[in-house]
Amino acid sequence: MKKVYNKLVRDKIPEIIDSKPNQTSFTRVLNSDEYLFELNKKLQEEVAEYLESGDIEEIADIEEVLRAILDAKNVEYQSFENIRLNKVNKRGAFKKRIYLESVDEN
Repeated sequence: MKKVYNKLVRDKIPEIIDSKPNQTSFTRVLNSDEYLFELNKKLQEEVAEYLESGDIEEIADIEEVLRAILDAKNVEYQSFENIRLNKVNKRGAFKKRIYLESVDEN
């Protein structure tokens, strides 16, 4: 019986599958555009899994996908961190738990 997945998987998944009796994986390497498209889909998938479960392991998966997206876009992680810190310095973080209810515009 053949199961069709058609999705981006972690690098070691094919060898894990192939190590099991009576299982053979069929894969291909994505081009750059396909890879970024599939990473974006994977990010949505991992966020949805986290929102459903609240499991910290899902945040680790989100982080891994984010790092892969940065790599695919040729952005060093430290450059990304600098962008994040710059936004924190200009606009703050989310530590104070502020919930904006409305703005009165006169």
